[in-house]
Amino acid sequence: MIAESRETFSLNAANPETALAFLHDPARALSKVRFLRELHVSGPEVRGVLTVTLPMLGEVTLPFFSVLETNPQGAVLRPQPLDGERAWLEVAGEGTLSGHQLTYLFVFRAHLDTPTAEKWGSAAFEKMVQAAATRTMARVSRELPQAVAAALAAGDG
Repeated sequence: MIAESRETFSLNAANPETALAFLHDPARALSKVRFLRELHVSGPEVRGVLTVTLPMLGEVTLPFFSVLETNPQGAVLRPQPLDGERAWLEVAGEGTLSGHQLTYLFVFRAHLDTPTAEKWGSAAFEKMVQAAATRTMARVSRELPQAVAAALAAGDG
């Protein structure tokens, strides 16, 4: 099962030079994001975990691994494969700078390995889990702009 959410938003920066450095520094840009756990940045590699609670499955951890590619106008975050996981998250994104404006596009795609729906009860269970996962991905997308804006404000001069 896959649940996906997208979020596009723009932020104004006081200084274009520091804004570009902000786009190139995922540890700083994601420092105020509270829904990610175990966030670890090593060079261009960004890893972390999103923990969600799903009906009848309880707490599910969705690890992710992405690689940041920087360019003169911003950066692109590309999801990387995770082998051997029953549940995982793809985190893709793009941030661009134009003048004093930062524009972001993020895509969160949760992959959940659930039992095959062979009977009516299983089909209902799958729909319930799908709805919960979709709501969670939407919440994550809604919270992201404020968290990134708070990180930018913390270092923007």
